[in-house]
Amino acid sequence: MRKLKTVDDLLQSGDEHVELISGEIVKRPMARAEHALIQSSISDEVSLFKRKEGPGGWWIMPEISVKYNENQCPSHDLAGWRKERVPLRPKGIMNIIPDWACEITSPRHERKDLFHNFLLLQRSKVPYYWVISPEDKTLIAYRLIDEKYQVTFSVEFGVEQDFEKARIPPFEEVEIDLKYIFGDE
Repeated sequence: MRKLKTVDDLLQSGDEHVELISGEIVKRPMARAEHALIQSSISDEVSLFKRKEGPGGWWIMPEISVKYNENQCPSHDLAGWRKERVPLRPKGIMNIIPDWACEITSPRHERKDLFHNFLLLQRSKVPYYWVISPEDKTLIAYRLIDEKYQVTFSVEFGVEQDFEKARIPPFEEVEIDLKYIFGDE
């Protein structure tokens, strides 16, 4: 029986490009332009929320490691915490479950985002989870309802032309510009 790695093992690895998945230290995929541009674009689109103080304000961070338990510490492409729940500026690895997480799939690493993180975040009761595929130009937004994720929004950009902008929970106060996110501006 293999010994599960812990967050302490992860911290001692010295490699910044790894994460802890089910007790195994795993290399993260190589950064790609498509991934980075979508990540940056989403951050731009929700920047209004980052600037708010108190109710309605968020800490939104790219490439943030979140410790869910001793054997689970994935790095999310983007994750956010409501400032009313986390009032002080966060430091280090986050030990607080996010209010929103967003993963941008990478070729040959889709399983982690579509299955592993989906189930981990659902078990951990993360209220909102987005999965975006740059290759397919899709965005699926989930909301935790009765401890199960339900789709609250989904789009295949370019196929469903009605969706150039959308109000997507938990950021439904603003219209998210999908044309900008998917690079078709």
